Amino acid sequence: MSYVAPLKDMMFVLNELAGLSQVNALPGCEDASPETVEAVLEENAKFCGEVIAPLNVIGDKEPSYWHDGNKVTTTKGFKEAFKAFGEAGWQGVQHPTEFGGQGLPKLVATPCIEMLNSANLSFALCPLLTDGAIEALLTAGSDELKATYLENLISGKWTGTMNLTEPQAGSDLALVRSRAEPQGDGTFKVFGTKIFITYGEHDMAENIVHLVLARTPNAPEGVKGISLFVVPKFLVNKDGSLGERNDVHCVSIEHKLGIKASPTAVLQFGDHGGAIGYLVGEENRGLEYMFIMMNAARFAVGMQGIAVAERAYQKAVAYARERIQSRDLAGSAGPVAIIHQPDVRRMLMSMRSQVEAARALAYVAAAAYDAAHHSADDAVRKANQAFYEFLVPIVKGWSTELSIDVASNGVQVHGGMGFIEETGAAQYYRDARILPIYEGTTAIQANDLVGRKTARDGGATAKAILAQVRRTEEELSASDNPDLAAIRAQLASGSKALEDVVNFVVNNMKSDIKGVFSGSVPYLKLAGVVLGGWQMARAALVAERKLKAGEGDAKFHQAKIGTARFFADHILSQASGYRTSIVDGSAGVMALAEDQF
Repeated sequence: MSYVAPLKDMMFVLNELAGLSQVNALPGCEDASPETVEAVLEENAKFCGEVIAPLNVIGDKEPSYWHDGNKVTTTKGFKEAFKAFGEAGWQGVQHPTEFGGQGLPKLVATPCIEMLNSANLSFALCPLLTDGAIEALLTAGSDELKATYLENLISGKWTGTMNLTEPQAGSDLALVRSRAEPQGDGTFKVFGTKIFITYGEHDMAENIVHLVLARTPNAPEGVKGISLFVVPKFLVNKDGSLGERNDVHCVSIEHKLGIKASPTAVLQFGDHGGAIGYLVGEENRGLEYMFIMMNAARFAVGMQGIAVAERAYQKAVAYARERIQSRDLAGSAGPVAIIHQPDVRRMLMSMRSQVEAARALAYVAAAAYDAAHHSADDAVRKANQAFYEFLVPIVKGWSTELSIDVASNGVQVHGGMGFIEETGAAQYYRDARILPIYEGTTAIQANDLVGRKTARDGGATAKAILAQVRRTEEELSASDNPDLAAIRAQLASGSKALEDVVNFVVNNMKSDIKGVFSGSVPYLKLAGVVLGGWQMARAALVAERKLKAGEGDAKFHQAKIGTARFFADHILSQASGYRTSIVDGSAGVMALAEDQF
C-alpha cells in the first residue's frame, strides 16, 4: 500500500487550529502564506510518496549492514533518495536562508517532518539528527564552526549525529567518561566509546559531523563537567574541502526489533592517537547545548509517533475495506467487508481520533515555538515559550505511547494476517516500539513535565493552559449540537481531572516526592488526553461553523465532528481513571519491598 499524505487534515489544522495566518504575520515569517504553504506541502507529499515511501519495506527486509571493520552500507536506494532529498531543499525547510535554508517557520516544517516519517521512519532519522546538530551549532557554535559546517549540513551534503550515550552512561549523563584533551592550538583530542548513535556511520553523505559530549581535564564531576565538541568523520581543510579521515570509527551496528534500515552505530573515538575535535561554546556547558539538540529531537520523535500511527491507520483502513469476512450484523445476503463490523469501526475510530488529536496538539505547539522566537512582543514571546516547553514532553511522550496502541490495533484489524510479516502491518508495530524509548524514555519526559514544567512554577503554566481549555468549554456550551454538548461534558470532566492532578503535584512535591513521581507517566498521558481532547473540541467547533455557513467540504467537516465525539467518549473519558491512579494510587506503586518482586 502506498502512503498518501493527509493534506486536507494537515491544512485544516494549520489554518484553523494552529493559526497559520497569525504565524505568517510574525516578523521573519512573511513567506509562509497559506497558498505558499499548501504548495510546499503538496510538493513534499509528492516527494515522500513517490521517492521515499517505496523504500520503506525494502529497508525492513534488507537493512543497512556493517562490513570491512568500519564501513556501513545502507539499504539499496537510500543513498540516491537522500541525495534527491538534499537537492530538493527539504533538509533546510526551517533553517536560515543565510546558510542556504528556506527560512520557513517550524509550523511549516512540522507537517513536512510528519510526511517524511510516515513515508519511511528509518530514512527520516538521518535528517532528524542533522536538524538537531544544525540547531545546536546555530545556537552555540562559533562563527568559524558555523561557516565550516552549517551550509553543508543544511544542503544535505553532510549529515549530523548526537553522541551522548556510553556503555555505562545511558540516561544518566553524569557518568560520561569520554575525554577531550586540549592540544594548545584550539583543538582537542577526543577519546571514548559512544553507543546507540543513529546514522553514526553510513554511505549517504560526504561527511558526518558528530556532536560529542566529553570531559576536559580537571572538569567538575557530574553533569557540570561535560563539554560539547564537533568531531567530523573527515577533517575539513581551510578552503572547505575534505581532508584526512579523523580517528573515529564504527566498530559495529546494532541488530534491532524495528527501524532496521537505520544504522545504529557503536563509535570508537581515539584508538589511533585521538580524534580531532572542536569545542562548541564554552567548556563545561555541553549538556546545556546538547539539550538544544535533544529538545529539537524530542519534538521530532513525537512527530514520528504521529507519523507511524497515521501510516498504520491508512493500512488498516485499506485492509478493512477489502477483506471480506462474515455477514453484516444487521443482515446481509452474504459476507461483507470487515469495515461493516462494529468492533472494526471502533478500532479504526480509535486509531483515527488519536492520530488527529496528537497531530493537532503538535502543530499548535509548533506555532507557539514560532511566536516565541519571532513575536515583537516580549510578553507574547515568554508566554508562548512557556506553552511550547510545557507541551514538548507531552508531544514526545504521549504521541509515541499512542503510536504503539494505534499500530497494535492496526495488526488486530488485519487479524491473523497482521501477524504475518508479508502484509506489512507488523513493521509499523515494530518500528513504533523504539519511539517511547529513545531521546528520553516516557518516564524521563514525564519527570520533566512534573518537575521542570509543573512544580517549578507552582503550576502557573499548566493553569494558564487550563484557562484556555475552559474558554473552549464555554464556546461548546453555546452550541445546540448534541455532539458538541457530549464533547463539552467530557472535556469539562477531563480538565477538572487535570486541574486536580496539577494541584496534587504542586502541593505534594516537597512532602511526598516519590508519591508524586509514582504518577508521573499517568500524569503525562492525562495531559495528552485532555489537551488532545481540547484540540479535537476546537476542531469540532470550527467544523460546526463551516457546516452552518455552507463553507468547504461538508463530508470532511461532518467527519471532524464525528471523530471528535468518538475521542471524547472513548479516549477523553479515561481522564478520571488517570486522576484516580495519580492522586490515590501512589501507595500501590511502592507497596512491595524489593525482595518481594
